[in-house]
Amino acid sequence: MEKLKVGIVGATGMVGQRFIMLLSDHPYFEISALIASPRSAGKTYVQACEGRWKMTSPIPEKVKNMILLSSDEIDTVKELVDFVFCAVSLSKEETRELEERYARAEIPVVSNNSAHRWTEDVPMVIPEINDAHLAVIDSQRKRLGTKRGFIAVKPNCSIQSYVGALAPLRKFGIREVVVTTYQAISGAGKTFNEWPEMADNVIPFISGEEEKSEKEPLRVFGEVVNGKIVPASAPVITSQCIRVPVTDGHLACVFVKFDQKPTKEEILALWDTYQGKPQMLSLPSAPEKFLTYFEEDNRPQTRLDRDIYGGMGVTLGRLREDAIYDYRFVGLSHNTLRGAAGGAVLIAELLYREGYLTKTN
Repeated sequence: MEKLKVGIVGATGMVGQRFIMLLSDHPYFEISALIASPRSAGKTYVQACEGRWKMTSPIPEKVKNMILLSSDEIDTVKELVDFVFCAVSLSKEETRELEERYARAEIPVVSNNSAHRWTEDVPMVIPEINDAHLAVIDSQRKRLGTKRGFIAVKPNCSIQSYVGALAPLRKFGIREVVVTTYQAISGAGKTFNEWPEMADNVIPFISGEEEKSEKEPLRVFGEVVNGKIVPASAPVITSQCIRVPVTDGHLACVFVKFDQKPTKEEILALWDTYQGKPQMLSLPSAPEKFLTYFEEDNRPQTRLDRDIYGGMGVTLGRLREDAIYDYRFVGLSHNTLRGAAGGAVLIAELLYREGYLTKTN
């Protein structure tokens, strides 16, 4: 099989580095362009990342000496790629404009950024939950005036640890959700060397995260109506998002109230059997089981369980009845794999298998 050629916009950042590691030997995709800010353009990748490489494995040999292109060299990028991943550190307005420029140039964009998460005809996808939202791409292409170009985005990393657990339970009418997320420092693009004040510390505020945690699940649970995504009206979600001294892994403590309260056995059975399109298609990055429940009282644990199925699975535990809400449980996901680059790669694999990503010639 001839692989699709992919570019990474924002290749030198932490998420860009993770993309490089995930794509270094991918069965569908091969890296053909590395794209960064104009100040890094013209350097080799290894030069641009000197002192900035944050992965535990070394830079893959295949990309070390690739020359970085500037993000505004779209005509050049177009000749080299079939699509791009985007993980830039720009303002929302700048990111929105840049991604649309790529899409209008007939370069599909799979984005890790938040700029287009609320654009009505841009699918924001957790592939196991709302793959049907890809249908809005046809409407988006009409708006953009493109044949190939479009934008698809990944949701915020903070919701990955609990939205998957809620998805199969929606049949019981989820009325209210209270969630507190305990989020790793890599979610801020940091390591402990760069952020020593996080050692032995907890910060009870992460800018913008609580709004995303409360609103983005409703868009994931929404429906496609007349070429636009209409968010679900329920459940009501309230959240607190806290930064904790952990390298990777976002953990969520969740309280849930239902219209029709299920039994604990019903919930566990639904979690155990739940699968989505990635599992049905056996996509390369798909976890064998999307949701894994631990019976042990002290699981999931961040260090022990964040890497399940290559960091693409979601682990759950401590499901029990609650004195105020119907049930409470704990969820855990790897924020830079399932929650960031890995989640975007899984979206791209689904887009490829569904015919939205193709060779340019």
